[in-house]
Amino acid sequence: MTDIAASPQLCHRVGVTSPSRAISARNLTLTLGTPAAPVHILKGIDLDVGVGEVVALLGPSGSGKSSLMAVLTGLERASSGSLEIAGADFAALDEDGLAQARRGRIGIVLQAFHLLPTMTAVENVATPMELAGMERARDRARAELEAVGLGHRLDHYPAQLSGGEQQRVAIARATAPRPALIFADEPTGNLDAATGAAIIDMLFDRRAETGATLLIITHDAELAARCTRVITVADGRIASDVTA
Repeated sequence: MTDIAASPQLCHRVGVTSPSRAISARNLTLTLGTPAAPVHILKGIDLDVGVGEVVALLGPSGSGKSSLMAVLTGLERASSGSLEIAGADFAALDEDGLAQARRGRIGIVLQAFHLLPTMTAVENVATPMELAGMERARDRARAELEAVGLGHRLDHYPAQLSGGEQQRVAIARATAPRPALIFADEPTGNLDAATGAAIIDMLFDRRAETGATLLIITHDAELAARCTRVITVADGRIASDVTA
């Protein structure tokens, strides 16, 4: 593996927009707490991720990796710095603007499945697309659930599905809008080893099918080894950044 910093074609000048970049961050910071007692979470992150890259994000608990993902997905506003995600200037957007920018641009798969218990599998996948005004949302939801092997469970509620099946629904929900980026935060954390391995295979297959950029937070060295790039976060900074 080679240090990315040594690869000139992956270095970019600040402020230069490149269609080959899915993520471009400069001096990204996140500070929580109060002015009298600030807590500095992210401490000047510089990051470029190319379109179609598969990136593992590693780091100990409290390192800032989940906070970094929250900022990159627009779920948390950075305190300062510049951030462009799939062509959208996230640093310039307010909360409503970030919510709109996420729609269709970003898919998120979390350790907790976050399915709505009163909705069937197909409704869980279709409803976000319907709210975003996408056409034929139900048809797209059915097709995506069939692609993850759940064509026979369309009308089942989350309580009627196994953990692995629920995570498949979550993957279908994330990938059905064909987002430019997919973020996954410990997506197998609530699953047994065999089910988790199958879910990861499915996530990689769906990413390959759509051509999306994929960022995964993981503690699994084997999973990280499957990625084209491994970024380690420590104490709110990027400690290492290597690519195969």
